[in-house]
Amino acid sequence: MNELIINLHMHTTYSDGSGTHTDLCHSALKTGVDVLLVTDHNVWVQGVDAYCQAGNKRTLLIACEEIHDQDRDPQKNHLLVFGADQELATLADSPQALIDAVHRLGGLCFLAHPVDPAMPAFGETDISWVDWDVNGFTGIELWNGFSELKTVAKGKLDAIVCAFFPGIIPHGPLRKTLDIWDNLLSEGRRVVAVGGSDAHAQRRAMGPLHKTIFPYEYHFSTINTHTFTPTPLTGNLLKDRKMVFDALSAGHCFIGCDLPSSTCGFHFSAQSRELSGIMGDEIPSKGAVTLQAKFPSRAEINLIKDGKCIKALQGETFTHITNEPGVYRIEAYKPYLGKRRGWIFSNPIYIR
Repeated sequence: MNELIINLHMHTTYSDGSGTHTDLCHSALKTGVDVLLVTDHNVWVQGVDAYCQAGNKRTLLIACEEIHDQDRDPQKNHLLVFGADQELATLADSPQALIDAVHRLGGLCFLAHPVDPAMPAFGETDISWVDWDVNGFTGIELWNGFSELKTVAKGKLDAIVCAFFPGIIPHGPLRKTLDIWDNLLSEGRRVVAVGGSDAHAQRRAMGPLHKTIFPYEYHFSTINTHTFTPTPLTGNLLKDRKMVFDALSAGHCFIGCDLPSSTCGFHFSAQSRELSGIMGDEIPSKGAVTLQAKFPSRAEINLIKDGKCIKALQGETFTHITNEPGVYRIEAYKPYLGKRRGWIFSNPIYIR
């Protein structure tokens, strides 16, 4: 299997970002991101899907959309829509109707920043997802870079420090979001988790201080979604789009934060007597199933079953043999700047 690094959930000058699609491509090429899923607010920008090339490096940019009901006060229920290839913002007032339309069009959709607290110092209201009666969505955005900022920067002074030293922000998905995901999984649902940067690269001024808040290059070097695909990018736009969306739909992916160290090369798999699988796959519980994880470097490793940690150790490899049905996933942590940081969060392997 081939590993592709995807950065998703970002904004351009078509909504509230400061950069163009070309700017995003240049930043992606510098940071080694293979695929950009650009999600401007309530606008699907047509005609910009393309490959960007620099030497032997190539990035695929795909225009997608983040949709929410702009008439709702306060704002809630943001949905990331990938691959629908049609403007659907007119359906934003009904999250279920919107999800159903995405499904009919063969697209994918993820509940954006399910827990997104207020930031009163900057007039930011809570924009969490609240309509939990919906069904049919592909997954959730488990780790959102901008939502996490709101939990770190309690006031303007904190925000200034974070703007100049953004490496202090990432600690991991919000605990409440992890609990929501585990509860959905415990209901027997297949819910794919992705990590989003929510990059805006906004230019701000406070008196004499002028700063681009979290440039695209910072975001592209931090929280990414790594997918496993049959081949590298082929150069065939339609084929590569389908390959990327198929991998996300299947949950053949993990979330990695590359600030502590590179997450490339992580692998989580399962093997029974008759079948094998990776993240997102289902394995029957008949007989023993061997779960194995391999990490690119030493880490604190936690095996989570049905929302609870059942095994923890330090190392670069991990093996667990079980015949118990359940939803198994991996969390890994590393120290960075003196604190324990979230590093890798896998999608589950389902032992049914």
